Amino acid sequence: MYDFSFVAKCFHNRQENNIRLILQSVPAIRNFFNGEWLEWFALMSCLQYSKERKKRFSCARNLKITLQNNELYELDVFMLIDGDLPICIECKTGEFRQYIDKYITLRKRLGMKGNNFILCITGLSDEHARGLTTMYDLTFTNELDLPTQIARVF
Repeated sequence: MYDFSFVAKCFHNRQENNIRLILQSVPAIRNFFNGEWLEWFALMSCLQYSKERKKRFSCARNLKITLQNNELYELDVFMLIDGDLPICIECKTGEFRQYIDKYITLRKRLGMKGNNFILCITGLSDEHARGLTTMYDLTFTNELDLPTQIARVF
């Protein structure tokens, strides 16, 4: 990361056996570390799975949509498989609970099934993800299990 200038400074503290990194202040670098990396990971996971299965697909990252009532939304990752199977993945690297109702409403407005609308939350335990998926008509997962959830949709 230092060689490619993601990091402005790097300090090694031998006494505490840790490394302190200071990120570049460039917005693109800050955005990447503030969660954009997870959106790219989700998109690349979808693309890889689609190509391996020789599926036709259209995809977008940070897709901005306006609903009939002029509500604006930005979808982190949206794919359409074989022209008729929609998949939406929303990515959260921090607090997510306040957004659950928003995503339930959006899923309904888009006419999507709960297993096609995935919330990928970093660090979420598998047990917690299963519990949330059972409670709400959305699919919850973490970054490690995202490829498995994508496979379940296809």
